[in-house]
Amino acid sequence: MTSIHAPAATRSAEPVDARVPLRRLVPLAAQHVLVLIAAPVSTVFLVAGTLRMPPGATASLLSAVLLLCGAGALLQSLGVWRIGGRLPFVMLPGGAATALFLQIAQDHGAPTATGSVLLAAALLLAVLPLYTRVVRLFPPLVMGVTVLLIGVAMIRVAARLVTGPDGRGEPRAVLLAALTVAATVAAYVLLRGVWRQTSVLIGMAAGTVVAVTTGLGAFTPAAGAGFALPALLPFGPPRFDLVAALPLLVFSLTTLTEITGQTVLNSETVGRTPTPERDVPRVARADALVSLAGGLFGTSLMVTSAENIGIGRLTGVRSRFVTAGAGVLLVVVGLATPVSRALAGIPEAVVGGSALVVYAVIAVMGVEMLRRADLSGPGTGNLTAALALTMGLLPLLSPELYAGFPEWARTILGSGVVAGTLTAVVLTALLGRSGPGRRVPAPAQSRVRE
Repeated sequence: MTSIHAPAATRSAEPVDARVPLRRLVPLAAQHVLVLIAAPVSTVFLVAGTLRMPPGATASLLSAVLLLCGAGALLQSLGVWRIGGRLPFVMLPGGAATALFLQIAQDHGAPTATGSVLLAAALLLAVLPLYTRVVRLFPPLVMGVTVLLIGVAMIRVAARLVTGPDGRGEPRAVLLAALTVAATVAAYVLLRGVWRQTSVLIGMAAGTVVAVTTGLGAFTPAAGAGFALPALLPFGPPRFDLVAALPLLVFSLTTLTEITGQTVLNSETVGRTPTPERDVPRVARADALVSLAGGLFGTSLMVTSAENIGIGRLTGVRSRFVTAGAGVLLVVVGLATPVSRALAGIPEAVVGGSALVVYAVIAVMGVEMLRRADLSGPGTGNLTAALALTMGLLPLLSPELYAGFPEWARTILGSGVVAGTLTAVVLTALLGRSGPGRRVPAPAQSRVRE
């Protein structure tokens, strides 16, 4: 009898499963919300600005994203059957995934982008039985190329929020964006702790205040009050196009590497022995299911985030019930229509300035991943990275390069992210086996921070 009940007793004694009194749970959960709130807000504004959505539709989309963030945090923290890692995870709209969603929406229409999200989430669910094989296709070199190309491509998209679709910006819009960037940088440099982690949100607030007080922009909240549910299929019925969806399909596979690293890191942070073969598929299932729901409400892929892990290390609070509490708070905020409708009135140039910071950081993350891939020495990694980046940058530097190709080829080669990632995967497989100076693949532990 003792041997049967001992494991359960051990599990209940683990810090990650500890119950937290309500008087402590609320402020701890609110702290997590403050850290992550900038990501969904800035992401929604980027989508709304790029797709020229009216304030009411923007408010509805923001409500949907906040609700999904809350539902994702609850699912990952509490777990249902084999869905959710039962770790203190939160969930956010993926910055890179949003970039690809917007790229597809601009090239093929928002309904096709919605269909691409649904296809990518379904693909992630389908490949989980082959997890150990798929994750090997995306070592740090491939991930670095992918993330760097996404960051570079989206800096261009963010700039269009400032300049307008014709690329010729008014001086006051450029000035407002620059002041927003300056406020964001100042907040990041001067503040500490949770406030520093919300520097993007602080920069947006400061930019909006400057816009209203100086006349550089206008703050126009959407009409509405009380509580309301977000609109289902805001862009209309989804359209399914496998070729157009290829950027998000490839990206959904690359997320398995990131999920692996974050799951290992989170397990170590809460004092649980990492078990990737068990926990990673559970985390990925929750990501995929919330992303499927997100596609129905007009968002891109939703992903688990490592942003809250630093709070766990800083405070020493390891309970997954704290992030579950954060999920409840996000659901409440998502249903509070006045909040989302007020936030929807932020000037477009302010959103563009914040987006420039966000996507510049994503590009730098790609550089850091490439640095961890160790491109020095006699190996073929430097050649692989060079050729992959060339293939990825060509569509940006010479947009008409593939104009004479068939449509399916233009879709693949014309997407820098897809062209660069596929080149990196193929060359890594070929040169890694037959090239000189072959390097041993990096162990799983080296991918923890990805």
